[in-house]
Amino acid sequence: MLTVNGRVKLVRRWWHSPSEGSVAPADAWMDDEQSSVSRGVCEMACRLNNDGHSFDKTAANLARTAQISMSGEQLRQLTLASGEAVLQAQQSDRVSPAFQAADCLVDPRCPHGPTRVYTGVDGVMVPIITDAEKIARRKKVCEKRQRRGKKCRPLPPRKKGADQAFKEFKIGVFYDERGERWHEALSRGKRRSVGALVRREAKRLKFSQASERIAIVDGASWIRHQLEEQPLHLSGLGLDFYHLSQNVHRCRRAVYGEESAEGTAWGDALLHTFKHTDYAAAWDQLAQWRATLKGARRKKAADRLLNYVSERRDMINYPEFRAQGWQIGSGPTESRCKTSTSRLKGRGRRWNIRNAEAVAALTTLADSNQWQIYWQTPSPAKT
Repeated sequence: MLTVNGRVKLVRRWWHSPSEGSVAPADAWMDDEQSSVSRGVCEMACRLNNDGHSFDKTAANLARTAQISMSGEQLRQLTLASGEAVLQAQQSDRVSPAFQAADCLVDPRCPHGPTRVYTGVDGVMVPIITDAEKIARRKKVCEKRQRRGKKCRPLPPRKKGADQAFKEFKIGVFYDERGERWHEALSRGKRRSVGALVRREAKRLKFSQASERIAIVDGASWIRHQLEEQPLHLSGLGLDFYHLSQNVHRCRRAVYGEESAEGTAWGDALLHTFKHTDYAAAWDQLAQWRATLKGARRKKAADRLLNYVSERRDMINYPEFRAQGWQIGSGPTESRCKTSTSRLKGRGRRWNIRNAEAVAALTTLADSNQWQIYWQTPSPAKT
């Protein structure tokens, strides 16, 4: 490192001999991984990037706070490489979770009491660079190079972009009763790969050792199927009450209109029955109401709601959940969809799918309280 005008420059001097090849002597003391940037600088850059809005802005913040100068492109490559390393560490279990299922006591005043862990799965949309955008970007770069009038190094082959502007990423979340312990993982895999992701993280957390293992999810059928196919040995699988209420009120608006007092009273009464009585009583209430309706549009809306609750009958068990003291909302999972992709979303942001997963891995590392665990873990090159 050299200090120029009060700022630290990341530079290396290389030596070469025909017999021994090239070597940078500073690497031996700068970093365990023989990298041009120390592990401490990597951590600092990734930490700033988690809360940043762009790589250029993060590079400027790094120069201002730590007097370390690098371009936005250098910081981008450094962050992506670090994110890829985090993904590999998670997949190979080289970074330990911040907690285990045995730590999730229902009542912290009872150290030998029952433990409870919730899990949830959801999909979240991420802005992706399309192939048309990549073609347009390459065209602008070529035009700029031509205007310079100098011979330039050939551009690398263009990577193909996505066919759509948004792609669904999948998130798996684990948390305790009080929301003090969180563990999450984000994947760009297809829906059928979610089960394997949840199984892997559940194994790392020793999820099966919890006294009570509860999954609360929205009404998407693929989520339920993925969870049921895994050996999670769930104590309960519930439908998020908010999603049920959404469908009830959608039906209410179609039948009664937006501002009808009668419709509001009907919706509140039906939801109260679902929540405090049981599914059978709510079904009878709904079926009897359907028989009184007139008009094809109203009957169609009622049939849609009947089909929705019928297909999720085994998940609508709110009185049982409440009797056990279990939560009936998937709000914690929904909130993690926002926090885990906070760096990926925003005005003008577009990502390659693989790069988006790498950047999000750094965010989930911090959200899961594994940041210090990971950065203090020795490099695999030394193990």
